[in-house]
Amino acid sequence: MAGLEPRGFKWVIAGRLAISERIGGYGFQHRRVRREEEIIWLAEQGINTVVSLMPGNQNQAAYEGATLRFFHYPIEDDLDPEDVGKVFTVLDDALDHDGASVLVHRELIGDLLVGLMGGYLVHADLISDPIVATSVIQEISGRPLGPEGRRLIPAAN
Repeated sequence: MAGLEPRGFKWVIAGRLAISERIGGYGFQHRRVRREEEIIWLAEQGINTVVSLMPGNQNQAAYEGATLRFFHYPIEDDLDPEDVGKVFTVLDDALDHDGASVLVHRELIGDLLVGLMGGYLVHADLISDPIVATSVIQEISGRPLGPEGRRLIPAAN
């Protein structure tokens, strides 16, 4: 198997929705060769779409050059829970494609990204109880979810 697994890569919904840190690394650690290797690895896993929640559109040209669909919804370090639905709409659009397999990333995997994924499990009616969604996303991500992430998990529809 070629390529390099992105840091923090986890499937949230097996084969359909995954998270990771920014492809190629973040900040001064970002490397073009690493980005290329990680894109190869993602393609081998069946990932065909990237949703970036980073404030800038870093890597967009590299994703599109690798024929990955690209969605960008910039989020600063804080997200108002009232705006969570807009992020879920972007994820719905990204997943609303025959055979879509989506990677969602920010610079690092933190409360914002993990909380959004827990919230998406509720939004997509995969889990009806926000408490269960919190527990499940903590297990998937391998990290505890603090209050900033928990507030992004909405009550069941």
